[in-house]
Amino acid sequence: MTFTALLSYILQHSKYDLAQGDVSATLNAALNEQHNNTIAGHIIAQLYTHSALQSPDEELNRAQAIKALGPIRLHYMKDDAPVEGFRMVEDIVHKIDGAYNDEALRAK
Repeated sequence: MTFTALLSYILQHSKYDLAQGDVSATLNAALNEQHNNTIAGHIIAQLYTHSALQSPDEELNRAQAIKALGPIRLHYMKDDAPVEGFRMVEDIVHKIDGAYNDEALRAK
């Protein structure tokens, strides 16, 4: 699955309003620190950056996606971090699992 496809799934299924336009606009806003929701923008930007991809159209497997969230999870687990950030990260973890589970089911 590409990063774009994964982010699209997350934006469509998250209980949080993470989108800022389409997938490309959301990612660009996050990377440029211009996302309407600072926490959501930070999480999306870090997910992409920590994935070490050259392009959002590059393939990303489940392990890479979850590993990329590691530093973000730690950041929002700190005592002084906003609770909303931790909840968003946890929701995104579940959505990543859902995206790859759905992809596996479609492949069968």
